[in-house]
Parts: sequence; C-alpha cells; structure tokens
Amino acid sequence: MSAGADRRGLTPEEHHRERAQRKKELVDRRIARATIDRGVVVVNTGNGKGKSSSGFGMLARSLGHGFRCGVVQFIKGSFSTGEEAFFRRFDDLVDYHVMGEGYTWETQDRTRDVAAAGAAWDVAARMLADPAYDFVLLDELNITLTKQYIDLDAVLAALASRPERQHVVITGRGAPDALVEVADTVTEMRVVKHAFKAGIKAQHGIEL
Repeated sequence: MSAGADRRGLTPEEHHRERAQRKKELVDRRIARATIDRGVVVVNTGNGKGKSSSGFGMLARSLGHGFRCGVVQFIKGSFSTGEEAFFRRFDDLVDYHVMGEGYTWETQDRTRDVAAAGAAWDVAARMLADPAYDFVLLDELNITLTKQYIDLDAVLAALASRPERQHVVITGRGAPDALVEVADTVTEMRVVKHAFKAGIKAQHGIEL
C-alpha cells in the first residue's frame, strides 16, 4: 500500500475521483427523472434576512433570459430601495409597482393598510392572469396574508389558474401553511446573527 492510500489502496486523489463519480451518477439520474417543464411557485419565508433579496436575484436571472416580468411590493413603499432604483431601468421588461405604505407599525392604521393591500392584490391578480408575464414577484405578500388583509383563498385560486409557464416568487415571513402546501419550492430563512441587533443601522446595498 502506497503512502497516503486508503485500505483499498486508493490514493486521496483516486478516492476523491471515485466519490465525485458516484455523486455525478446520482445527480444525472435525478436530472433524467425531472421531465416536467412548467412554471413554478417559489415561497421565501422565515424570520431571517434574504427573502426579498433572493426574489430579486431570481428577477435579475429572469431578465437575463429576456423574460417579461412583473413586481408588486405589498409592504415597502414609504422609502426608496436600491432594487427599485435598479430594476426600473428595465421598464421595457419589468412592470414594477410599489403599492405598500410602509410597515404596519409605522402606518398604525389597519383600514389604510387593508385598502393598500387590496389595491396591490388587484395589480398582482391581473399579472397572474396574463400569459404575457413570464415571472411575477410578489414581495412581502405573506405578511398581508398573515394579517388577513387579503383573502388567502383568492390567492391560492389565482396561483392555481395562472398561465402554465409563469413563474411566481412570493416573499415575507409567516407564509400560511396552505400556501406552503401548494408551492413547488419553499425556503425558510433562519436568523443566526443580524447587524441591527448590534445597533448597526440599515445599510444601502444591504438592507436598502
């Protein structure tokens, strides 16, 4: 047995190559089984940072493929964000709507919040019914569902009847169980550390 070889006489390089080959065969089999080609519903939820950031990353990816995209922001609206400033440059491909009036602890007016959410949903529902939109991002929709500003059944019905090829990304903490159930991909962001808890204010390019 050569120096550094395992009990089968394989060198570290040979052992690595063997493991990589097994992994490749497994991945190739899974790829071969994935034959369904349709639009998907992605839900990003949880208390950790990154839900909207991930959604906007998929928006950028969709633009790279020349997709026609729609964005509805259900909560943000009282302050400008970097993503809004950036994606509005692509007005030929992105239909961008900031419909919220800010976080609920800022507005402190449920009637106004419900009205704003309803108006935002009207825009979103129109997008979900329109095959011209390849990708739709519904930012912070989960919050409006949790607070019952928007009827969950109406959202589920719109998702179920949307054009077959349309992708939808929904963000916000507290995604309802029924939405998680119908989604194709669900990711829950978990807080490990956050700069805000150390007294660091929201930073442009990171939170804004």
